[in-house]
Amino acid sequence: MSPVWDIPVQDSTRVRDVRVAAEAACARTGLDAHSTAVAALVATELATNLVKHASGGRILINLTGPCDTRAEAVPGVQITSLDHGPGIGNVQAALRDGHTTASSSLGAGLGTCLRVSSDFDLHSRPGRGTVAVARIRPARPPRTSSPGPAHSATGARAGGVVTSLAHAEHSGDAFTWVRSGATVTLLLADGLGHGGKAAEASTAAVEELHTSADLPPADILRRLHEALRTTRGAAVGVAQLDESTGRLSFAGVGNIGARLRTDDEWQPLISHPGIVGAHFPATVPVQQSSWRPDSLLVLHSDGLPSRWEPPHDPQVLGHDPAVTAAVVLRDAGSAARPLRDDTSVAVLAPEPPDGPP
Repeated sequence: MSPVWDIPVQDSTRVRDVRVAAEAACARTGLDAHSTAVAALVATELATNLVKHASGGRILINLTGPCDTRAEAVPGVQITSLDHGPGIGNVQAALRDGHTTASSSLGAGLGTCLRVSSDFDLHSRPGRGTVAVARIRPARPPRTSSPGPAHSATGARAGGVVTSLAHAEHSGDAFTWVRSGATVTLLLADGLGHGGKAAEASTAAVEELHTSADLPPADILRRLHEALRTTRGAAVGVAQLDESTGRLSFAGVGNIGARLRTDDEWQPLISHPGIVGAHFPATVPVQQSSWRPDSLLVLHSDGLPSRWEPPHDPQVLGHDPAVTAAVVLRDAGSAARPLRDDTSVAVLAPEPPDGPP
């Protein structure tokens, strides 16, 4: 089971908590000392920015796994900063080392995060707030390029965020994705209930996908049903993109939400009632859709409010999928309207455009 760190940052006393959490996450995933120091620095800078520039926010820390067949897709730590603050007027200027709008700041901040992270991307709009995502993997040469979507090799890419109810150590939600040639498979699982037992179910689903991703979605769900029989079960959604044909297939069992954007229109993809591992339906409907250069798929657990609004800012759609997922999560809740369940959002996005978003 992967732990989750969800830390509200309302004042400077929480900055240390964020740094300690980042170090703990690195220890759990086995990162080397240099990468751990980088993660601690990035976490500290992002938390400090929340206090100085956004009147507070939250830091989410998730572990990332080797979801891709490419060699660089190794385990690491993802640090996500979310706020409803004033936003950043000039993102490119803010990402330059030495830039600052606070007299007490050294000005390293976001520029340092971009330079030292394995992946770094940021979305901000004046009056709406900022979302930043940094991923730290084993030691590698520092970044010198502009921010942009992770996994910038050709082809679709995926990412997401996971939170836990009431800042619990484990979330009953989990997601993963696997690329095999021209096929990309994205899975999101919501274990029944909360806590460790729910996490066991969703973790079993994630692990099983890595042995069955070559199967079509309905067959994957049947395999998952057998693998999850010894757990309390889970709701699971599986989306599979065949890039060679431009076809997206989706099948879900249980209360997993899915929305697909194509040609500026959002349409729901419907999961079938049931529980993977406990009450599996006799038939599993599979929905087929066209996948276009502007398509975007959002999967989410039922922790997200049913009336959440998809992002309408076209620039959000060109960002790292984890940034898009975090924007969806942030905009669905607030301090006055907290999420009331374990919550996960995963995004499948097309090949990134040339240059920074």
